[in-house]
Amino acid sequence: MVEIQIAYEGSLHCSARHGPSGTTMTTDAPKDNMGKGESFSPTDLVATALGTCMLTTMGIAAQRMEVDLTGSRAVVTKEMTTEGPRKIARLGVTITLPIKVTAEQRQKLENAGHSCPVTKSLHPEVKIPVTYQWG
Repeated sequence: MVEIQIAYEGSLHCSARHGPSGTTMTTDAPKDNMGKGESFSPTDLVATALGTCMLTTMGIAAQRMEVDLTGSRAVVTKEMTTEGPRKIARLGVTITLPIKVTAEQRQKLENAGHSCPVTKSLHPEVKIPVTYQWG
């Protein structure tokens, strides 16, 4: 179990403290939803969680194969709904891996990325197209 303590600071800002490490971060509402966009919005954190989870899960698989993913990158583009209740509609992911691997390793790493816990936790209505760029 991990505890995260969150405080509403006013003006649509929150601060959060990660219990195990003591690391802190802040959020703000986005400019298109009454905020100033001075920090990650809560839905930005979902996009961030997806990209970091995919790379981390791939990194775990890579370590088991003795493959180094250092220098790999993920870019996540978040799109919100334009009608109906405000929610995340799409999280497009591009993962760039500047390494050469076998076809079998490539498939195992891509499968790991697609099976990360954040992907499995998102609502099925959220579209998550993923592009991998190798070498």
